[in-house]
Amino acid sequence: MDIVPEVREEGDMSASRWSSLRRTWRLHRRRIVLAVLGLLLLPYALIALYLIDFIRPVSTLMLRDLVLLRGYDRQWVEFDKIAPVLVQSVMMSEDGQFCIHDGVDWGQMRGVVEDALDGESTRGASTIPMQTVKNLFLWNGRSFVRKAMELPLAIVADFVWSKRRMMEIYLNVAEWGDGIYGIEAAARHHFGVSAAKLSRRQAALLAVSLPNPKERNAGKPGRGLKRLASLIERRASRSGGYITCLYD
Repeated sequence: MDIVPEVREEGDMSASRWSSLRRTWRLHRRRIVLAVLGLLLLPYALIALYLIDFIRPVSTLMLRDLVLLRGYDRQWVEFDKIAPVLVQSVMMSEDGQFCIHDGVDWGQMRGVVEDALDGESTRGASTIPMQTVKNLFLWNGRSFVRKAMELPLAIVADFVWSKRRMMEIYLNVAEWGDGIYGIEAAARHHFGVSAAKLSRRQAALLAVSLPNPKERNAGKPGRGLKRLASLIERRASRSGGYITCLYD
């Protein structure tokens, strides 16, 4: 008996190839969606992990320096070994309502939105929780995408961590110059002392340099930085009622 090979029409082959490509695309699309969801959820899992005291988180800028083979200086220091004058100065400079808000200062945020809608220049409204999650999980630079990710992360972090843990992490990941991260490295780099030995003046200079540490050198302050430090120094000396969540 003769066997006649099956002849497939060109259209059938094209349809089969197209069907295979569609299945492959659906598979890749599913993987991409799962990967994106995983990246979005990873910071929330890390927030829970960082609740453990002995874990010492690193920031995205530290990871960048490692990838670029720059290295960095960061010496983790526990909250109780940081001079209270430094904590007071940072609070009064960066986030005076730290002890009473839930991660976001909604009053300040509302003011920023109103200014933006009125076409006026906007002031900063980032709280310490917002800056902490930005340093740990996000990137520098202003964008609505980053802010939209930052707000829920700050609220969750403020809910999960104690205020002391939040401040401890922030002060150990904040940038104080090129390759200088954390208050211990900053204190030794700029003033040659440990974080526990900072004076009120030194603490104020470090606090006011935080918004732009590459241009504001705490160890070599200009006239404007000295004026800001004097203002923060006075506020810090009267901050007793603002820091009750950190010190009994």
